[in-house]
Amino acid sequence: MVDTSVQPLFTMGRVDVISMGCSKNLVDSERLLRRLQAKGYHTVHDSDAPCGEWVMVNTCGFIGDAKEESINLILQLAEAKSEGRIGHIAVMGCLAERYLAELTEEIGEVDRWYGKFNWNLFIDELPDRSADAVHPRPWERKLTTPLWSAYLKISEGCNRFCAFCAIPLITGRHKSRPRAEILEEVRELVAQGVKEFNIIAQDLSSYGLDLSGSSQLAQLLDEIADIHGVEWIRLHYAYPADFPMDILDVMRRRHNICNYLDIALQHIADPVLSNMRRHIDKEGTLRLLDEIRRRVPGIRLRTTLMTGFPGEGEKEFDELMDFVRTQRFDRMGAFAYCEEDDTWSARHLEDSIPEDVKQERLQRLMDLQEEISLELNTQLIGQTLRVLIEKNNADSPDDYAIGRTQWDSPEVDPEVLVRDCTARPGEFVDVIITAAEPFELIGRQVSSD
Repeated sequence: MVDTSVQPLFTMGRVDVISMGCSKNLVDSERLLRRLQAKGYHTVHDSDAPCGEWVMVNTCGFIGDAKEESINLILQLAEAKSEGRIGHIAVMGCLAERYLAELTEEIGEVDRWYGKFNWNLFIDELPDRSADAVHPRPWERKLTTPLWSAYLKISEGCNRFCAFCAIPLITGRHKSRPRAEILEEVRELVAQGVKEFNIIAQDLSSYGLDLSGSSQLAQLLDEIADIHGVEWIRLHYAYPADFPMDILDVMRRRHNICNYLDIALQHIADPVLSNMRRHIDKEGTLRLLDEIRRRVPGIRLRTTLMTGFPGEGEKEFDELMDFVRTQRFDRMGAFAYCEEDDTWSARHLEDSIPEDVKQERLQRLMDLQEEISLELNTQLIGQTLRVLIEKNNADSPDDYAIGRTQWDSPEVDPEVLVRDCTARPGEFVDVIITAAEPFELIGRQVSSD
């Protein structure tokens, strides 16, 4: 309990919002921040020293490490509350959605609990602090990303039910946002200065199926690309099975759709894909990759792979290594299998591969990708690339700016270090590449003279 006999250390009227996990969670946090702002509250996002009347934690519940990180943060905040450094704690998001009963029993210091979708109740339960309090439209948000870049969430949930994944258990069935609403949001963000839109969903490939019975992703992309001021559109989290092939023609045709696709493949060996319940086999995967590259020349592919899933022996892992070696993915992430409660694999498959074997395979896979990344980046030396500048440290001893190409998504992909850069953050410049590292490029701005 906070000692009310002394002046509280926290700030009345302030709400700290802390986002854990993925960019889809971040969008929810941004919507929350906007609604708090509209009610007259001072909001702070991801402060290193939260000191609000309320602290809201938007939790992640995807894998073990993420769940542990969320719980540890809540416990740290509970200590801060007992010391009077914050007023109250609220929790929302995926972890709370999935484990609400257990968490409420085990962590009594939390004042209010919400799930993934009912966090608006938190807003409704807070008193207005402004006589001019307004009600923002559902999609309105306070951006936490740089002013020129935003994530655009076009759907929620997933119908795939892969054996290892708990997401459908948390978010429910796939639900697409109406195109008109998405386009209205894009226009509003462009008016605020946003140039880059990173389109996100748990499953981009299914967009529109629940609205009309067929994919609407190609049409949506065309309509977003038509909006004046949209410079870059980048696609994240496509599903390989039932891939909407018509988006490839749109990508090739529209100059402001980046030649970039994030498509999680997870594995290539048929026994593992079957155990994963991925709805696609090795042959289908290879055909899909060939067709994507044929129809969108120069496209950069990002994928995610998994090691140590049940059914992955040395033969299957060697097959995965050969796959990566042959495909030479431009961007790749990977993780070791971690059994999740109530998933199909937890109920039906034995997690028999030792953790040290999983981690050793993961390291070998990432070492291979580092070699490939260096080779691919080295091939760019001497080329001139369009770069979006995000930081300019020209006055620092290092004397370089930091930016990204169309092939680089924020947070997860390589950066470009730019010498002699005169551009401000949020501006595009041409950069000639002079050197390469596995996960960054080095270059100098091309003179406009």
